[in-house]
Amino acid sequence: MEPVALRPLRVGEILDVAIKLYRANFRTLVKAVVVVVGPVQVLSALVSSSTRSFSNSRLTTTVGADGQVHLKAGAVGGVVAGGLILVALGLVATELASAASLRAVSEAYLGEQPEWRRSLRFAVSRLRPLIWLAFIHFLLIAVGFLFCVVPGVYFYGAFAVAVPVLLLEDVRGRRALGRSRDLVRGRWWPVAGAVFVATLLTSIVQSAVSAGLVGASLSANNEIVRDVVAAIGGTAAAMITTPFLAAVIVVLYIDLRVRKEGFDLELLAHRVGVEPTPGAAPLPFLPEPPPVVVDGDEPPFWPPPPGWRPRSDS
Repeated sequence: MEPVALRPLRVGEILDVAIKLYRANFRTLVKAVVVVVGPVQVLSALVSSSTRSFSNSRLTTTVGADGQVHLKAGAVGGVVAGGLILVALGLVATELASAASLRAVSEAYLGEQPEWRRSLRFAVSRLRPLIWLAFIHFLLIAVGFLFCVVPGVYFYGAFAVAVPVLLLEDVRGRRALGRSRDLVRGRWWPVAGAVFVATLLTSIVQSAVSAGLVGASLSANNEIVRDVVAAIGGTAAAMITTPFLAAVIVVLYIDLRVRKEGFDLELLAHRVGVEPTPGAAPLPFLPEPPPVVVDGDEPPFWPPPPGWRPRSDS
C-alpha cells in the first residue's frame, strides 16, 4: 500500500476530522462504551439504593441512654467501602471505554472498519498501565493546581496525548507523560485549545442530558426510579462524550507526529496492528490539501508535498 500523505492540520480542521470520524463510526464507538460503562452505572444505582436504605435503618445508628444518636463505626465503614469500590469500578470503566474508543478511532483513521470487541480486547490487555498512567497523570495535575495554578494548566496541555502514546507506542508511566510533553512542545496553545473546546462541547452535552433526565426523575416521587434514571443518564452521557474526546485526542496525536516526525498511515497501521487495504482510496474525512506551491523558498507545509522543490534548486 502506498502510504497516504498526511499534512499538519489547523485546530478547526482537527475538530472537523474528529467529528467526521465520530459520526462515521458512532455505532461501533457507542457499543464499546456502553458494554463497559452500562454495567457499572447499573451497579452504582443498586448500591446507591441499598446504601440509602441501609443508612436510614437502625443498623447504622443506636440511641444511647442520654438520647443521643450514635453511628456504628463498622456499619459506616461498610457504606464508605462500598462507595470506594464504586469509584474504583468507575475509574476502570472510564479508562477501558476511553482506550477502546482510541483504538477504534485509530483504525478508522486508516480507512478500516473498527470492531468494538477487538477494541475492547486491546484496551483490556493494557488495563494495568492505563490505570497507573491515569493515577500519576491526575496526581501531577492536582499537585500543579494545588501549589500554583500555572503548572496544573501547563500539565493539562502537555500530557494531552499521553494515552495514545501508551496505546500506540507502548511507552508507559512517566515515560508516556514525558513523550507526550515532547510531542506537544512548541504546540501547547493549539493542543490545549483543541482539548479545551472538545471538553467544553462534551460538558454542554452532558449537562443537557443530565438536565433532561433529572427533570424526568423529579416527576417520579420514587427514589428507586431516580437511581435508575441516574444510571441511564450516566451511560447516555458517557456513550456520547467519551468517543468524541477520544477522536480529538487521536487526531491531535497523529497531527503532532506528522509535524515533528513525518508520520504516515503505514506507521500508524504498524502501531495499531492492522493491515490497511491495498490501493485504498484517499480518506474522505481528511480536509483537502492546500494548493501546492511549486516554487518558493519554503514548503507550503511539512513534510513537503510530492513534487515540491525550493526555488534555489531550480
